[in-house]
Amino acid sequence: MRPRLATLAVASMLGLAACSGGGGSSDPAPPPPPPLDPQVRISGASPFAPGCDQVAPNGTLYVNSEVEPQVAVNPANPNHLVAAWQQDRWSSGAARGLRSAVSFDGGRTWATSSATFSRCTGGNAANGGDYERASDPWVAIGPDGTAYQIAISVSGVSQTVDSSGAVLVARSGDGGVSWETPVAVIRDVGLPFNDKESMTADYTDARFAYAVWDRLEGALGPTLFSRTTDSGRTWEAARVIYDPGPSRQTLNNQVVVLPDGTLVCAFTTFVFAGQSVVSTTLMAIRSTDKGVTWSAPIVISSVQSRGATDPQTGAAIRDGATLGSIAAGRNGQIAIAWQDARFSGGQRDGIALSRSLDGGLTWTAPVQINRVPGVQAFLPAVTIRNDGTIGVSHFDFRSNTPEPSILTDYWLLQTTDGVNWHESRIAATFDYATAPNARGLFLGDYMGLVSSGTTFIPVYATTTGDLTNRTDVFATLQSTIGASASASAAGTSFRSGPPVEPTVPAPELAKVYADTAARVIERRRDIGRADATTR
Repeated sequence: MRPRLATLAVASMLGLAACSGGGGSSDPAPPPPPPLDPQVRISGASPFAPGCDQVAPNGTLYVNSEVEPQVAVNPANPNHLVAAWQQDRWSSGAARGLRSAVSFDGGRTWATSSATFSRCTGGNAANGGDYERASDPWVAIGPDGTAYQIAISVSGVSQTVDSSGAVLVARSGDGGVSWETPVAVIRDVGLPFNDKESMTADYTDARFAYAVWDRLEGALGPTLFSRTTDSGRTWEAARVIYDPGPSRQTLNNQVVVLPDGTLVCAFTTFVFAGQSVVSTTLMAIRSTDKGVTWSAPIVISSVQSRGATDPQTGAAIRDGATLGSIAAGRNGQIAIAWQDARFSGGQRDGIALSRSLDGGLTWTAPVQINRVPGVQAFLPAVTIRNDGTIGVSHFDFRSNTPEPSILTDYWLLQTTDGVNWHESRIAATFDYATAPNARGLFLGDYMGLVSSGTTFIPVYATTTGDLTNRTDVFATLQSTIGASASASAAGTSFRSGPPVEPTVPAPELAKVYADTAARVIERRRDIGRADATTR
């Protein structure tokens, strides 16, 4: 078991020198591997008191476990960052609360706080945060320094008559040091379920920020949208901006802003036949008037993902299967990354990338960008630096062995042209098998990735080796020092694979893809429902 990192200070994790060969050999030992770039532990021990949610336990509570981090950078001040994550994850969905952190020195030091999204973070009937659990953290920062944080907050078992839920947005006028009372952009009691929200601040106009999510009600699952036009002081009533029709739903809606102010909202669309998923497609809609009107949907790509699994047992790992990560650059380029098995004929997921150079109207055929295609790669996050360099982070299992552990690595890929790539290590190898089990080993449906100047800053969760503190959230300053400086010597420059269109899978493989999509949806819908650990 690896020791737990103990401080919030920047820590350099040094590689160990390899031992020399046979006894008596005069050959010098090979040089040690390069050190990793500076890593900072952002999260700490849980601040929540036992029973703070005020209900009987339902599922396994992983106290001190932080998962699913997200991060934003101030477009006018690259040293100003805000991150958020789930604190104390439940096996039966969501967490006791969300925690956040702010940095004003480019990610080197962080100060933590919480918005009142749930009872454990101070939510009550008076401030609108009287909910048992919170999930899906997302943050944004406007060019005036206003910070935003958004969450789904829930009580009871989702999609039952006794449940309640809301999409809550908190504003911070001091950049994320403290948070104002959240505003509900939508509240529901009973069967409707609001899910997988995200938040985007408009860097071209500080007055505007946008919230987007899917809302499930029966066989309907449209995309809903709300915006602020006064830097988060008030929010417009939620409204549908894309209705996929009956027996269809969207998921994982995310908005990016182009240099001319155009908005592009990307999402996954699922088409059902009864309870079965018959197709999964990444799509986008556009708005040229700050979200007032939206275009017809544009197909980015079909998705053929089988999801990550334990290499030894085949047990499903809860990852980002079927979900995309999208980013837009100051040069107008858009990139989207996701897991896809088409490159291996359906044997394993790799990391797919598609780009648009015309504002999201057309998209390139997907290419595989993970450097080691013979192992599973999953949970990509994408960002684009101001100089046009694309960065993509992802996990893979190249270090795994036949032992019961699941040895996992975390990587950053960089490219300036979408073809020639450079890989560097973000974090030391860790054991995924000790992650919280939330209907599958779970570190999050997504991780965070931004840039500060020419430095990429991944914000991510890994396991610690301590079962009383299974996971922590870290930031790595992926600059020109450490591991990222030795790319040529380490042989980590490579070219992406050729574009690959999807093929019609055999019935057995089609069922694998369909089951993966159904599993993604089921996990999202069952917050608060008794799981295998409580039956």
